[in-house]
Amino acid sequence: MLKYRRELENAKTYAEVWQIVKNTTETSIGKHRVGMMLFLDDLPLQLGAYHPVGTNNIVLNRNLVEIVEASEEPRAVVNSLIYNLLLHEYLHALGDLTEEGVKHTVVSIAQACFGDEHTTTVIARRSPWSLLRNVPVTARNVPKRVMRIVTDFEKRSEYIV
Repeated sequence: MLKYRRELENAKTYAEVWQIVKNTTETSIGKHRVGMMLFLDDLPLQLGAYHPVGTNNIVLNRNLVEIVEASEEPRAVVNSLIYNLLLHEYLHALGDLTEEGVKHTVVSIAQACFGDEHTTTVIARRSPWSLLRNVPVTARNVPKRVMRIVTDFEKRSEYIV
């Protein structure tokens, strides 16, 4: 538990948070998948991220992450948000296509790997949007930017040959 807490608190890149997502998932439910890709896009704020079924892609809402970063939350809180969003979509990529099932599993993994009162678990229980309670998001009017691929996301690739 302390290991994952320290790793998440010290993570500086999407790839580092992603590795924690993969490790905690493998530890908790014994499943993993390689070759995932991360894209950052300006999505409506109601959508944190999505996984197009049948792909190795996760698309993360760049606006949502930037709003939480701008609210001067500590890096550990921002990383907890990113962890929750990535874990949710990773579970879809692993085959659970139900929202209720995935939400339940996200809470279960967070509790097992970070503890009941850790920010990651609190976000999992409440929702990532609980971080926006005191943030004025209605005034955010950013022009749509080009979707960006995170090139160093998956550290290790394994292919079936």
